[in-house]
Amino acid sequence: MSETKNVFVTILGRPNVGKSSLLNALVGEKIAAVSPKPQTTRTSIRGVLTKEETQYVFIDTPGRHQAKNKLGEHMMRAVDDSLKASEVALLVVDCTKKANEAEVALAKSLSKHTHTALILNKIDLYKNKSELMAKIEEYSALSEFDEVIPTSILLNDGIDLVMEYLNKNAEVGLHYFDDESITDQPEKVLMAEIIREKALLCLDDEIPHGIAVTIDSINERDTRSGEPIMDVEATLYCERESHKKIIIGKNGSMIKKISSDARIDLENFFQIKVNINVWIKVKEGWRNKEALIKNFGLS
Repeated sequence: MSETKNVFVTILGRPNVGKSSLLNALVGEKIAAVSPKPQTTRTSIRGVLTKEETQYVFIDTPGRHQAKNKLGEHMMRAVDDSLKASEVALLVVDCTKKANEAEVALAKSLSKHTHTALILNKIDLYKNKSELMAKIEEYSALSEFDEVIPTSILLNDGIDLVMEYLNKNAEVGLHYFDDESITDQPEKVLMAEIIREKALLCLDDEIPHGIAVTIDSINERDTRSGEPIMDVEATLYCERESHKKIIIGKNGSMIKKISSDARIDLENFFQIKVNINVWIKVKEGWRNKEALIKNFGLS
């Protein structure tokens, strides 16, 4: 029997470049919330993939940005802590955009890291290959990367090349998670992230940054026909009464849509029928209150 191997991988980048999508693609399951809104990921999320003797532990991190509140400060600390805990760093960039200051600084900081690769996402949006090559050269100059890997995460193009790079850097060591695991996130955290993702997709731009979701209770039972069903009670927190009205929607239409969309994903993930109730509460300024940030599992 061959020796077991492991590799810990931190996925970094500015907001909205495809970090969470890459995590989900690598693991082969949707475990991280994905939306076109910035700062969708708020804390480090670990995905686990075990293939034969090698276990890959992927750490998705919040997008690098200038913190404007205590929640933002916690998010940036999560990035730094995750980087210290891994041997490999994947810097994901949107190759249709110019590198910003945060990306330049992040790339320079990776020069001290053991193994780093540049993941150029959204190459499918380039029809002119010479323009793509120019963009590759521009980003490659930011740091001395081991490899530069062009990808289209949306089309699952280049994911195999990322895995090849990670295989090169796997080292002999223990499997820290059960070989069947796909994440270290508790069930309630996964559920809360699914609900928050649907809220992000449904709500106006100014509201999602001020919402948090907690799972209050989970209860499995059998229906009268003997079919198993899971009852989920959740609370969605927002910062203003005016936001609460928008989240509820006319005659409850918005919260019904958020709940319905979340139910579909929950049923697909947990492979059981789900009955979900989402309640809405206002906690003004919670993103600057340490106790609430901790209570919501974001510290």
